[in-house]
Amino acid sequence: MKSKQLLVGTSKGLVYVEHNAQSWIITKSQFRGIPVTMVYIDERTNTWWVGLAHRHWGQKLNRSIDNGNTWEEVSVPKYPQTAQLHNGKSAVLRKIWSMQHAGPDRPNGLWLGTEPGGLFYSADNGDHFDLVEGLWNHPSRSDEQQWFGAGRDEPFIHSIVRDERNSDHLYVAVSCAGVFETKDGGQKWQPKNEGLIAAYLPNPNVEVGHDPHMMFSCQSDPDVLWQQNHCGIFRSVDGANSWENVTDQNGLADYGFALAIDHQNPLRAWTIPAISDVERVAPDLALCVCVTEDGGQNWRALRNGLPQNFVYDIVFRHALDISDSTLAFGTTNGNLYLSSDYGESWSSISNQLARVETLQFVKQI
Repeated sequence: MKSKQLLVGTSKGLVYVEHNAQSWIITKSQFRGIPVTMVYIDERTNTWWVGLAHRHWGQKLNRSIDNGNTWEEVSVPKYPQTAQLHNGKSAVLRKIWSMQHAGPDRPNGLWLGTEPGGLFYSADNGDHFDLVEGLWNHPSRSDEQQWFGAGRDEPFIHSIVRDERNSDHLYVAVSCAGVFETKDGGQKWQPKNEGLIAAYLPNPNVEVGHDPHMMFSCQSDPDVLWQQNHCGIFRSVDGANSWENVTDQNGLADYGFALAIDHQNPLRAWTIPAISDVERVAPDLALCVCVTEDGGQNWRALRNGLPQNFVYDIVFRHALDISDSTLAFGTTNGNLYLSSDYGESWSSISNQLARVETLQFVKQI
């Protein structure tokens, strides 16, 4: 069933976009004036989650069980007193980045990724969260040169990938540290960064210290993983045991943040490029989406319906999503675009939102 609703988290609230008989339209907004840092829909129960960054009260976490008609605030995860940063200071929650449900065999289980680099788990649908000590205490974290912030003071977990075949098998992506894997539900973790490049470090082939920007695995073939990385685009076909650089060496598909993949076709993916970490604007100041249909061997720029003159937009890592043939993305200048034909053509939904931080289609089982 195709999604009929899109939730858009902006720097000034949550925006609802709905599909009627002919088009997608904005219908309402909530949490007005408050930055929305995370939007997540748990399709098992159709529970909606939002993470908020209140400028006065700090981080907040809310859930809704009635399609966003009402919201309930739940307690944010707290770092135990024993959790310390590399400088000896106690760890404190700075931002909620990501959420993922724990699988059909754990109906109340939730994973939550945060800054400063802590992964939390809830066994009671978010009523309580506990720090996953196995990852927090990984030996690589004790060396401050291996885990560090990427444009922020501390590292953060922005991608949580669950193996559809085994709920105990999980990957997380950390900026900056890299990809880590557990096969026992979070007790033990190991880095999975073979083949990645950290061009910004003296040794670009370090085991830990990489900067994945976004990561997914293909639901129909979970051994295939994709990541948009600080140093290009990488793909794995062996469960992250090794990564292949599939950056378009002669084209636009290179640096960027956002990534979407086709969960029925492990060869197809989309990314939205920027020039570089220094010039965070659209290449040639023309907005485009890049697609590959052969596992990253070739990339094609999709521009139909997108502005091509003096575009200073980029797209953040969680601001691109896909549902069947429909893709949507929002930009740093508050522009929202949608395509119903796998990105071949685009239409503008709004050009006057606040900065788009994150968005997600409402998908139900």
